[in-house]
Amino acid sequence: MDLSSLWNNLAGVISAVPRSGLLVATLAAVFAGIFGTALLRPVPFLGRFLRASSTLVLSGVLVLVILQIARFDPRFEMAMPEVGLPEQIVEGGETRIPLAPDGHYWVRAKVNGVPAAFLVDTGATLTTLNTDTAQAAGLEPRTGGIPIMMQTANGTVAAHVTTIDEFSFGNVTARGLDAAIAPNIGPTNVLGMNLLSRLGMWRVEGGTMILTPSQEDTAERRDPAIGN
Repeated sequence: MDLSSLWNNLAGVISAVPRSGLLVATLAAVFAGIFGTALLRPVPFLGRFLRASSTLVLSGVLVLVILQIARFDPRFEMAMPEVGLPEQIVEGGETRIPLAPDGHYWVRAKVNGVPAAFLVDTGATLTTLNTDTAQAAGLEPRTGGIPIMMQTANGTVAAHVTTIDEFSFGNVTARGLDAAIAPNIGPTNVLGMNLLSRLGMWRVEGGTMILTPSQEDTAERRDPAIGN
């Protein structure tokens, strides 16, 4: 990573600090630890208290960050209703997506009932929405979530994690799905691997992407084409 990219990432994180409770808590804990170290000799009790508090807060932040990242990968799937994070479920029936003239696979989806076009991107870790789509669907950044730095055509941006109550296209429906809200990514929304990897199977045959949830409807509903 060159100095320019490093600086852009750092600037993005700094700009996101006021909107992230975890980042604010992390900075406060770091400063408390430094201040506590300085007070060890003149005021030992207060110094030790500040350092211990700093360690506890930083440990808690680390656990929350690990839990957030773990939810992006179904191999580490976990539901955490006690902290407001639901189980991520993908179900339905087989769905076929034809290759579009531009060489990509597109779906016309509904995000909390709001229609929006999504580019299927097997190289994207997380399903991502632009700010207009997120606002139309009534999505807000998750309280206390740590921002995710993303590279876009307009440079590095801080994307904020949210939860989609219901995301559907063709015969597939996802509930409680984690997604990112990314500013300055243009009109494109992206369907990423955090949804695809929760399917029973997905494959490409003859220019058609075939998605098969692990729990298909008994009626085996089939949608021959769901492009734009």
